[in-house]
Amino acid sequence: MKAFLGMGLLGSNFVRAMLQRGETVRVWNRTTAKAKALQAYGANVSETASEAVQDAAVIHVTLKDDATVDEVLETASKGFRDGAIIIDHTTTSAKGAVQRTDRWKSKGFTYVHAPVFMGPQNALESTGFMLVSGDQSIINKWEPELSKMTGKVINFGSEVGKAAGIKLAGNLFLLSLTAGLSDALALAKVHGIEADEILNLFNNWNPGAMVPARLKKIAEGKFNEPSWELNMARKDAGLMIDAAKEAGTNLAIIPAIAAVMDQWIAKGHGNDDWSVIAKDSI
Repeated sequence: MKAFLGMGLLGSNFVRAMLQRGETVRVWNRTTAKAKALQAYGANVSETASEAVQDAAVIHVTLKDDATVDEVLETASKGFRDGAIIIDHTTTSAKGAVQRTDRWKSKGFTYVHAPVFMGPQNALESTGFMLVSGDQSIINKWEPELSKMTGKVINFGSEVGKAAGIKLAGNLFLLSLTAGLSDALALAKVHGIEADEILNLFNNWNPGAMVPARLKKIAEGKFNEPSWELNMARKDAGLMIDAAKEAGTNLAIIPAIAAVMDQWIAKGHGNDDWSVIAKDSI
C-alpha cells in the first residue's frame, strides 16, 4: 500500500494513474474535499496525514514548499511504519532537500527528493521527466518504481540536493521564457501584429531548437567566434525598447538585458558573440 500526501493538480493525477495501474493508494490533503474527489477513482481517503501513512511502505509527497513539506512530514511521522521511504516530488530548495535527507535518515527512514518537469496531464499519462540525485544504491533500487510515474527518470549522480538545484534552474528558464514571450507579444502588438502571427512564425522558425547549441557555445566560452555580435544585438534591443516607449508599452526583461549588454560592451566585448553576457555564469 502506498500513501500520497498533497492532492493538488499534480498529486491527484499521480494518484489517478497509480489507481489505473491497480495500486492501492491512501491519500490525504489539508483541504479534505480535494482528497475525497479521488474516492470516485478508488482511492482510500484519510482525515489526517498520520493516518494516511500507516502501513504504507512508500509515501509520496507533492506539496507547496520547504516549510509545508517539513510540517506535514513531521505530523505524518507519528504513523510511519519501520523502514518507510519518503519520495518527495515538491519543488524545494536544494538546502532543504539535503537537510530532510539527513534528518529522516537519522530517524531511520529514507527520504528521496524527486522533483519533476511534468504538468497534471503528464502525471495522469505517466509522461514527462523526474529528477533524482543522492545515494545511488537507493536510487537504483527505486528507479523502476519511479519510472512507472514518468516517461523518464534522470539521475544526476550521488550529490544530495543536486536534483533540487537543477529543477530550480530549469524552472528559472521557463519563467524567463514566458517573460520573453510576454515581451515579444507586447512588441508585436505595438506594430499591429496579432499573437497568432507570432505563433505562425514560431511554428515555422523554432528558436527552441537553438537552445542546446547556444548553451554548448556558452559552456565552451567561444565568444570570439560571433554569429551575432554583441554590438548588433544591443542595437536591436534599443530598437525594441524605443518602439515600446513610443507606444507607452512596458517590456518586462529586455531593458534589464540591455543594461547587461552595456556593461559587457564597456568591457570591450562589443565585437564578441552576444552570448558573452553569460560569461560570468559559467
